[in-house]
This record gives sequence, C-alpha cells and structure tokens, in this order.
Amino acid sequence: MSTVREVTYELLRSLGMTKMFGNPGSTELAFLKDFPEDFTYVLGLHEGAVVGMADGYAQGTGRAAFVNLHTAAGLGNAGAAIMTAHHNRTPLVITAGQQDRRQIRHEPFLSGKLVEMALPYVKWSHQPERAEDVPAAIERAYHTAMQAPQGPVFVSVPMNDWEVEAEPVQSHEIDYRMAPNPEALDKVARLLESSERPAIVAGAGVDRAGAFYDAVDLAERLNAAVWTDPMHPRAGFPQDHPLFGGHLPLSQAPIADQLSEYDVVLVLGAPVFRYFPYDPGPPVKGNTQIIHVTDNPEEASRAATGTGVMGDVALAIRQLIERLPKEAGRPAPPPLKEVPTPEAEGSLPADYVLHTLAQHLPDRAVLVEETPSSRALLHKHIRIKSPGGFYAAASGGLGFGTSASIGLKLAQPDRPVVCVVGDGSLMYALQALWSAAHYGAAVAFVVMNNRQYKILRLLGEREDIGKGVPGLDLPGVDIVGLARNLGCEGASVESPEELPEALERALAAGHPYVLNVLVDPNVPKALG
Repeated sequence: MSTVREVTYELLRSLGMTKMFGNPGSTELAFLKDFPEDFTYVLGLHEGAVVGMADGYAQGTGRAAFVNLHTAAGLGNAGAAIMTAHHNRTPLVITAGQQDRRQIRHEPFLSGKLVEMALPYVKWSHQPERAEDVPAAIERAYHTAMQAPQGPVFVSVPMNDWEVEAEPVQSHEIDYRMAPNPEALDKVARLLESSERPAIVAGAGVDRAGAFYDAVDLAERLNAAVWTDPMHPRAGFPQDHPLFGGHLPLSQAPIADQLSEYDVVLVLGAPVFRYFPYDPGPPVKGNTQIIHVTDNPEEASRAATGTGVMGDVALAIRQLIERLPKEAGRPAPPPLKEVPTPEAEGSLPADYVLHTLAQHLPDRAVLVEETPSSRALLHKHIRIKSPGGFYAAASGGLGFGTSASIGLKLAQPDRPVVCVVGDGSLMYALQALWSAAHYGAAVAFVVMNNRQYKILRLLGEREDIGKGVPGLDLPGVDIVGLARNLGCEGASVESPEELPEALERALAAGHPYVLNVLVDPNVPKALG
C-alpha cells in the first residue's frame, strides 16, 4: 500500500500543482525526501517571499499554487503575505509541518497552534484527525481555494503522518462558476438600455475571470465611460481604449463627485468601494444608481450603496451583452485627455521617470506596482493595454511587488515582467532577489528610490498631522550592492540624460536586473 506522502504527490500531479514554493524545516523533511523528478521546488529565503512568489505564480497561471512552510515560525513569517493573498483573492494551498502527532499533547519544541494562527485570512484552516485523511484534506483545500471568492487555505500536517499507509484519493473535478440570476440581469439590461449617461467601473474581477475583452464589447454597446476602481490590484479594461475614463479617486466624497455625472454606474468585479483615506460625504450624489456585479457575498454585503447581483463576473458580462442592442443609442463620452510630457532639469522627478518608462515598455509587458507615493503618477503616465498586464497588492501591505513579479515571470516566461517598486517596499522582500537570480526569473526591477517613506509624508500633510514624525527617512541603503550580493545585476541612475539608456539595458538584460533610480525626493508634492 502507498504512504500518505506518495498518495499526496500523486494527488498534486492530478491537480496540476507540480511547482512547490517553500522554505524547508525539520518538520517538513519527511514530506520533501526523495523529491519527485517531475516536481519543481522554488526556494525562498524568507516565508513572506515564498508566499509572495506563489501569489504571483497563481495569478499568472489562474490556478492554485502549492506552498510548504515550516511550522509556526514559518507560518508567522508568512502572515502579511497570506493577508495580501486574501485581499488579492489568490488561490493558494498552504501547508506547514506540525510536530509529531504522538507527542503534540505535550506541546513540544516546534509545535504550535497552526490552525488558529492561519485564521482569519484563509478560507479554511484544518489539521486532519488521522494521518490517512491528509491527502483528502489537501484536495478539499484545493477546491475551496479555487471556489469563488478565491483565496488561500491552510492545512497543518504532523511530521510523522507522511509514512503512514493510505488509500489513493479519487480526485474529482468541479466547475466553479455560478451563473447570475437571469431575472436580475434582465432588470440590469433594461436599466442600462434606458440610461442616458451610463458608466462602468471595471475591477480586478474582470481580468481574473478572463473577461477583459468582453468588458470592451459591453462598453462599446453602451458607449459607456469605463473607470478603474480605487486601489485596484488588476486592470479590467484596456486603458488606451477611447472609452477609458481614468482612475477613480481614493476616498468617498471625491468618488461620489466623479460619478455624479452618470445616471447608472455598473461596477464589475470590484468592491463598492475601498476608500482611503476618510473623506466625509455620501457614497453617491443626485440620481446616480449603482449596480454591483460580484462573485463575493461579503463584498456585496459591505458595499456602501447600490443593488448587488451575485454570480460569475464573466458570465454576467457575456449575458448582459446578449441582452443589449449592438448599437448604442447615445453618443460616446469625450476621450481621456492626453497627459502633458513632464520635464526634468538635473534631477529625476517621479513623473518623468514613469513617463519615460512608458515609452520603453515592451508590448504585452506585465507591470507589477508597489510604489505607494508614486502610484497615482504611474497610473497617469502608464496605460495598461492587455489582459494580465497589471498587478498590485490589494491589502496595502508591503513586500508583494518584488516577490510576486518573480512568480509571475515563472508563470509566464514569454512575457516581459517589470516591477516598479519603492526603495522602502523593496526592503520588505529583499530576499526574493536571490530566488530571482537562482531561478533565472528575468524581471526588470525599477526602484523608485526617494530615500524615505514618502507616502507617509504625503498623508501627514494631507491630514494636517504636522511635522516631526520620526522614522520616515531611509538614508544610506546601498540597493545595487544588496542586489549584487543576492546574485542580481544592478546599476544606479540619477540624471535625465542617463535614464533612457539605463531603462533599455534593464529591460533587455535577459536576467534579473535592479535599476536603482534616484528620484527627486520632493516629487510628488501631494497625494494623488
């Protein structure tokens, strides 16, 4: 008879999870021994980087990724990255080794309350009662992670379980999509057809569901302006399209002002809305009606306003298209104004750097963003044009960008991957650079180095908190030296004249390259 370990590896094969992200420890050795030749182990030097790489890989493939961590210590180190995966709605099957089942009752060294530790940012957290139940628990975890709303799950496995005999698992397939109520879609279609000034907010759920171009068809049938939601982690609409209206502001009152010119706003695959910072005012103004299409019951329940329609976002879009006439009976909204070319004299303002990067980005590039103080400028100067073209952390936590870009490159080796990351953000996932070098993940890391936590200064000025806050300066960090010590090529640039050639070199390197851009610390001057 096979062992739990052998049955589990066969199960992982059948589920397509043959790439494992991890950092091993003593409680995982029995699982990892005689590692199968058809599996790939992606080592991260810190568990936050491990989960971040798996997050990017899962988003890039559209399938759950398998993660193996080391007991309570490793799970604790990965906590912030798991929280980000939860907000990103990334399907991850996370496992960790537990102490020997025969002595857990004594709480021995390296034991821990793993099931409780993983909560609340996993959909399901479990330690099987019997060793024989481990493979079935992992299969259940996989299907739970893949069901809407997708997200991470956790299974704790005592270290002596792997050698116990077990029967093979009869794995099964599930179609995870749930169609929206046809009667609800009939009402939405009638409302949209009779609207005088419709708009669409296309969120991450559109891209996640594979409906990027379906959203274009829907928008063109309506001649509707299309916006992104605030703090969006993925782009759901081509931003070079004539109907693209721009990016919604961050807080409640400005969003209500922006949407007040429309009578019907269809929000697709996005929250309504994730605000930051607090700005008092009603969620909508005038006669604006919000229709919210989502596959996440919690997201629908906590919406600030509107009428919710539950179901698969792609199915909803395609079924709305079937219900609407091909030609809109209204004029198209005016196109988005062109952004003036920023200037640079001597120093490198962030907007100039991002505008220059936009001129050099390859076709179908994947852009990963984690530069909080420059994010508004990035959206202003760089337009995402293709599906899966933009990724960011939905949580607000740092460390995602550097790690996830490596996972994305491993998932899509034929697409250029560019990570725009702040110097402060880079420090939260520095160890991931070793993995990029070790596995040949040719990511171009463009570090917006302003030598400070600029976003906190901007927030402090906006909220009138005042000066004198400690801990906001980051002088003396040798980013290129750190990158080289971890196996990556790197260089610094500090003048406008050097920038174009430096970007070309980073983008064409064919291996991980860290470009340390010394941006003007005084720009931007306000929170976007």
